[in-house]
Amino acid sequence: MADQMDIDLPAPAPQQAKKKRFEVKKWTAVAFWTWDQNNETCAICRNHLMEPCIDCGNNPNFGANSRTATHTKCPRAVGVCNHSFHLHCIDTWIQKRNSCPLDNSDWSIKDILKD
Repeated sequence: MADQMDIDLPAPAPQQAKKKRFEVKKWTAVAFWTWDQNNETCAICRNHLMEPCIDCGNNPNFGANSRTATHTKCPRAVGVCNHSFHLHCIDTWIQKRNSCPLDNSDWSIKDILKD
């Protein structure tokens, strides 16, 4: 089959639709997302909230790969102020002062996430 570049095509009539200049063959969408919390890092232990806290990270019984695992996730505590911390970290923190480490407001738990 001859290449279309080699064939002289008649000029399209004014009433005919123009030939497409380009065609989208593949489209990949990129999305940026965030949680509805204000932070992704525990401000107390400085570990990412999806990683275990220092207490759980040093515990040999922690994790799904351990034979005698007592738990597999380090739960997150979300305060009314919408700041998140590891539950173990904020429990230790509020024994000394009952305020959010980030904004100094009175601490009260809104939700505990175990995912």
